[in-house]
Amino acid sequence: MAIVGRHPWRTATVHILLILGIVLLCFPLYLTFVGSTLTRQEVLQVPMSLMPGDQFLENYKRALFRGTNAPVLGMLWNSLVMAMGIAIGKIVISLLSAYAIVYFRFPFRMLCFWTIFMTLMLPVEVRILPTYEIAAKLGLLNSYTGLILPLIASATATFLFRQFFMTVPDELVEAARMDGAGPIRFFKDILLPLSRTNIAALFVILFIYGWNQFLWPLLITTDPSMNTIVMGIKQTVPQADDFADWPLTMATSVMAIIPPVLVVLLMQRLFIKGLVDSEK
Repeated sequence: MAIVGRHPWRTATVHILLILGIVLLCFPLYLTFVGSTLTRQEVLQVPMSLMPGDQFLENYKRALFRGTNAPVLGMLWNSLVMAMGIAIGKIVISLLSAYAIVYFRFPFRMLCFWTIFMTLMLPVEVRILPTYEIAAKLGLLNSYTGLILPLIASATATFLFRQFFMTVPDELVEAARMDGAGPIRFFKDILLPLSRTNIAALFVILFIYGWNQFLWPLLITTDPSMNTIVMGIKQTVPQADDFADWPLTMATSVMAIIPPVLVVLLMQRLFIKGLVDSEK
């Protein structure tokens, strides 16, 4: 504090740099929003107006209920179901996997863990064809199960939960055993409350991961009613000499940003609460 008091210009410089960074990050988003409120002719004007237009309700209504190939409202719902399913599924499976690896003794326990961990070297793109073939044979095309199930495992989350469970004191495990707590009760009443910070942080990351998926939904869905919002943005971009409906594209992009931003804001509060909670 003494250094800042003697050199107020440093504080001013830091604030100016922060403000410039915010402007650089937010200005493209602002232009997208402005473009979503203009007419086609106004968007194509050079330079484009920096003030919002009067077509906000018309453009967003047209995007929500008509869209290009499918209404944006349906695509938002599909993306929400997919992202929630992937995030919750990955967390549940990773919690159970890490719990079994840390607290249960069975043959080849570490081999199982390292086998799971090695799958980090196999991204979706590497196994996309055999995964698609299996999904097609199981009749999972154009379904929420097909969108979620092949992406539901997470070696990263399993590793993070394992590392956290290994930091839980053995005395806590012994105390729970002396109180008569079985494996399920110990997991539900002790480990889950202690893991809420990890769960909150991972949920944000995994939700955004599921929301931004493009390649897998593009392969697994052929019915326009099952398209996700990321696919919808791509479909609104003109191909070859097609005439672009830029207000519709920008309105779709703005609506695609809102759910992840809301999740980050809401889960950030829970994440901070978990860090400063007295029980921790």
